[in-house]
Amino acid sequence: MSHIPACSPAFLSRRLGLLALSLLALLVASGCTAFARAVKEGDEFTTQRQWAQAEAAYQRALAVEPEDSEARVKLRAMRQQWSAEVLEQAKGVHGQGDLAGATPLLVRALELDEGNEEVRELLVQTLDARVEVGLKALKEERLQDARSELDAVLAVDAGHAAAKRGVDGVRMAWARRWFNTAQRLEQEGKPGNALVAYVRADQERVGATPARERAAAVRRQLQDEIAFLVVAGPVEDKAQAPDVAQRLGPGRLSALLPQEVPIRVVTEEPPPGRVGVRLGLSLERVVPVKTVEASQRAQRYVVTNKAVPNPRRAELEEELGEEERKLEDVDRRQEAALLEYLRKQAELEQAREVAERCRERERKLCRDALVACGRAASQSNSGRVPSECNPAQCNPQCAGEDGAVGQRVSGSAELERRLRAAREASEAQRLEVRRARDVWYREPPTVEEPLYGEYPYDVELHRLAVMASVTEKLVDLNKAGAVPSPHTEDYAAVHEDVAHKGYEKVGVLADPVQLRSEVELRVEAGDKAMEAIAERVKARFDVYRQQRVEDARRGMVRPSAEDVVETAVRALLLTADDPPQDILLPLSRARGLENPEALFGR
Repeated sequence: MSHIPACSPAFLSRRLGLLALSLLALLVASGCTAFARAVKEGDEFTTQRQWAQAEAAYQRALAVEPEDSEARVKLRAMRQQWSAEVLEQAKGVHGQGDLAGATPLLVRALELDEGNEEVRELLVQTLDARVEVGLKALKEERLQDARSELDAVLAVDAGHAAAKRGVDGVRMAWARRWFNTAQRLEQEGKPGNALVAYVRADQERVGATPARERAAAVRRQLQDEIAFLVVAGPVEDKAQAPDVAQRLGPGRLSALLPQEVPIRVVTEEPPPGRVGVRLGLSLERVVPVKTVEASQRAQRYVVTNKAVPNPRRAELEEELGEEERKLEDVDRRQEAALLEYLRKQAELEQAREVAERCRERERKLCRDALVACGRAASQSNSGRVPSECNPAQCNPQCAGEDGAVGQRVSGSAELERRLRAAREASEAQRLEVRRARDVWYREPPTVEEPLYGEYPYDVELHRLAVMASVTEKLVDLNKAGAVPSPHTEDYAAVHEDVAHKGYEKVGVLADPVQLRSEVELRVEAGDKAMEAIAERVKARFDVYRQQRVEDARRGMVRPSAEDVVETAVRALLLTADDPPQDILLPLSRARGLENPEALFGR
């Protein structure tokens, strides 16, 4: 075998290959050691019947060797033994009549050994027995116990038919119980509690009882009881404008008020004690105003085209000058780098000459020493090496000169790299100058620019406005002796349009007047007045319902109390458009409502 130098690429690759093989062998050995250790620990834990530790050990072994059949067989056997032990515990608990305690043990035993038919059979018997217990509790009206047993069975076997039928029966029983409770509360004069109970009955089992229909009836009763009444009389038409007056009628006001909350617009006198306002409207006048304003506008148009210096050419010329200045800077740097490189080359040649003369002098001294040594050796008869044969006379003496040459060689190489980079930069900059010059030559000296002129023309602004003055009187119903303070406000519906003639030579097209009719604006003015009145009525209603909401909030420390529920339900019906969650959610949790929005019939 030929000798391979220790620093050669072949030697290094061979050494690296051997190192990789050694590392791979070490990893395989460590993996095998970990696998064997884990299997051994699993066997020991199995012997000691420490099943959880044994399972963890075998799992560690399979993590190292997932396809190892021995570890899989041992893990399966261990789980079968574990399952048998859990089964014995389950039988003991089952024999004591503790079905709830035996169920999780049987489920665990079946998880450990899915093929154990004895465990599966006992689990089916246990679940059937628990269903019987749940059905017996259902017959005895112990609905909570029945539901707990049946839910536990369904948690293990979601498809258990008897348990499903039992749960349905429990829900129907709950629905009937809540319906009976709601009827009792309704007879006791507690409609708020009755509404919650009816909703709960409907949620327990839809269709089992007529709870939804009764909830709707009780909800209407409560809404009528807490409704904010707006007593609106006929509009007094002092302007003799029936088309505007009919937009101020009670029907229009009812349509503009929110429909989700109990605000009732009535025309008859309500019974005493009701909450609301009395609204009196008077249409004072309806005045149409039409005006025309003349003014002038100017249209800009193209008169002709003229040749002007190309501004783009000046920009390109500036860019070309900038590139040429950059080229001059690059050339100066290249020249400086070249001079420095030539100077360094001269120093290198001088250093090489000095080193060569030193080596020549060294060789001459060594030859003279060798000649003297030979002559002295031939004349000596003592058998000893003559003093003229001193090897130190041939030692290297030009280390300093060689070091200077090496330093100058490295410096020259660095300067050569800088010179090459400067030359490449110079060439690149010359290309940029050439490109900028070509672009500048291709740009035309002049361009065509449009010459604009302005053409003045007459326009007319036509404006049609209808002003409706409405006086309203709002007074609370529970303040019978109060003197209403009238509020008069003007509501305007305005439309305007611009008209002018057409001048095609300057691009102005004719625009005739297209104003809306006076009838449309009169209707719009009436609608604006009614919208403003509806907002003021709604503000009065907001004050009323906010008082109810504050009363309900104060009782939320005990949301399950019947008096608190009565107050809270009324406050919620008054805020059906945006129910306060700090009242709705505690009430729902206290009465077990799954869908709180059902209180509002949604």
